[in-house]
Amino acid sequence: MFHITRPFKTLASGQISRPCLEVDLKNPHTDKSISVLALIDTGADECAMPSELAGLLGHNLTKGKPKPIRTGSGVSTAYSHTVDIKIDGFTVSNVLIDFMPNLRTPLLGVKSFLGNFILTINYPKQTFTLLKK
Repeated sequence: MFHITRPFKTLASGQISRPCLEVDLKNPHTDKSISVLALIDTGADECAMPSELAGLLGHNLTKGKPKPIRTGSGVSTAYSHTVDIKIDGFTVSNVLIDFMPNLRTPLLGVKSFLGNFILTINYPKQTFTLLKK
């Protein structure tokens, strides 16, 4: 069983606190890894990361599978690459992540990540819990 409770965090100065999670991203093909603070986004179908993180993980951005993504600012092209996501010793393997130009905040989406957990958000206490039985 996997169970964590975390406080909300502020992504940038002047912003409100939100449910964010420190995760390690690892390219299973190169073993390169980085740590990022990612927003828990129940409105995102997939995980999405800023495009510059692809290179840090050893992925060639445009060699990934291109796909059109509809965002609040219009349609953009994302490039999908496989990544392992680790949190406190628990790994979600072979997650297809959309690396997107013009995205600033890493997002943890439903289908490829959050769907593995029971997510509870406590807004009054500004905490969230991830549970995997």
